[in-house]
Amino acid sequence: MKLFDELQQRGLIDGITSDELIEKINTGGLTFYVGFDPSADSLHVGQFAMFNLMRILHRGGHTPIGLMGGATGMIGDPGGKSRERNLLMREQIEENIRGIKKQLLKFLDFKEGAKAIIVNNYDWLSELSLIDFLRDVGKHFSVNAMITRDSVKSRLDREGAGISYTEFSYMLLQAYDFYRLNNDLDCTLQMGGSDQWGNIVSGIDLTRRMANKQLYGLTMPLITKADGVKFGKSESGTVWLSPERTSPYEFYQFFLRQTDQDVIRYLKVFTTISLEEIAELEKSVETEPHKRLAQERLAEETTKVVHGDEEVKKVTKASQVLFGEKIEDLDDDIISQIFKDVPSLDKDSASLTAGFSLIDALVETGACTSKGQARKLIQSGGAYINNMQEKDTDYQLTSKDMASPSYLILRSGKKNYRLIHLN
Repeated sequence: MKLFDELQQRGLIDGITSDELIEKINTGGLTFYVGFDPSADSLHVGQFAMFNLMRILHRGGHTPIGLMGGATGMIGDPGGKSRERNLLMREQIEENIRGIKKQLLKFLDFKEGAKAIIVNNYDWLSELSLIDFLRDVGKHFSVNAMITRDSVKSRLDREGAGISYTEFSYMLLQAYDFYRLNNDLDCTLQMGGSDQWGNIVSGIDLTRRMANKQLYGLTMPLITKADGVKFGKSESGTVWLSPERTSPYEFYQFFLRQTDQDVIRYLKVFTTISLEEIAELEKSVETEPHKRLAQERLAEETTKVVHGDEEVKKVTKASQVLFGEKIEDLDDDIISQIFKDVPSLDKDSASLTAGFSLIDALVETGACTSKGQARKLIQSGGAYINNMQEKDTDYQLTSKDMASPSYLILRSGKKNYRLIHLN
């Protein structure tokens, strides 16, 4: 299968500015760029699909450039915004860029073959004087055309919103980025979300006017759920790629919870798993949906790419906890995430050596209302320590029963968990 056909089958292409681009993508050898707005120190899963598109093109013999918006980030893209955002200080933008760079290093190869490149538009935009910019760049833009762009028009049409000259100038700056990247690094393709079409076309037009060169653009569709809701949020808010903002366990669970209606589309968009394997997983969704094989594959693959193999091992093991697997050798962070809504008891770790019976633990955690009830629960086989059944009514808890350095988990019945935190 040709590369462009694969991208289309994966649902990664919304539009292209010229049919000439199809053969260029199939042939290889393009240098392309994607701009990243450093409004936060991490990207989120809604942007993860763009990373995946970059990875696939990179493997297809094209050279990716990650453009950090060190200068444009100080202004802000009006596209998709209902009002002008608060302007960030340069120090905060630089910190955010460091976080995004760290994530790019995980997804792209900076060592071999068509090596990936990271640049910062502050390097050239900060050197431009206002007079030079207006003379050399601004003269090529028609205000009449600019106000018809979706990113501007939507703000002008919204009653009481409007747009400042600062944000209005964003289109010129991004267009100049494309011109500079073509001039400096022979970059001929810009990619972005569907909301970036106007900005991309502006860069193509500017370069044609200033350098008489033909450039190209490719946009990716907005990723949504089957019900049309924008993808990328969980019950607790935005799902980030940074482990400090969204833990690997929460990240894994987010993808594991995707519906049968969405999971195959997400496998195509967020992973590089072959289309043949995805077709097999689609069959499993139809014939054995209860096994959720496609969801597991999606969660494992995305977590591996973002957080690494070791984290995948941890979170998949942690996920089995809720299906009755023995709880052992987990770290405190994962335990606290799995059981964050479970009633807990704080206890001095010395209590394990002084003598702390299972009966007392069941009563003190509130799993049972009395020692008599606790004794009957144990005798009937309804008491579990770290998901392992315990029928000895004289059982004493020890350090060997720890599920992690600080936690021990009790269970009564099938789902009634209690957490003991040892200080």
